Amino acid sequence: MKHVVATSKAPAAIGPYSQALLAGNWLFSSGQIPLDPETGKIAGPDIETQTDRALKNLGAVLEAAGMSFDDVVKTTVFVSNMNNFATVNGIYGRFFSHDCPARSCVEVSRLPKDCLVEIEAIAYRDRP
Repeated sequence: MKHVVATSKAPAAIGPYSQALLAGNWLFSSGQIPLDPETGKIAGPDIETQTDRALKNLGAVLEAAGMSFDDVVKTTVFVSNMNNFATVNGIYGRFFSHDCPARSCVEVSRLPKDCLVEIEAIAYRDRP
């Protein structure tokens, strides 16, 4: 059985997709960009602010599903410039500090709203 996960603490889906989908014990999140859910605007012009906001948005989606960063088993990080990898990695490490999930990081030519980073996750909870 699958269940749509939605929260006002992260940017609303603006198309035919969900913020996340819970399928049994598995959560599949859509990519979270650094939109401030209150203003609907990109949170700052720099990679530090944008990475922090994207991860906070992901955290809000996880929370809405009754999960946390500890439940994440895989992430994919999309960056508009691989030169920002070290900075993104440092901020990412504040959210994932132990038993870190598997991860891919890819440079893409363009992201929604011309933001600098987008992060998606797969999480698993081994509890009801």
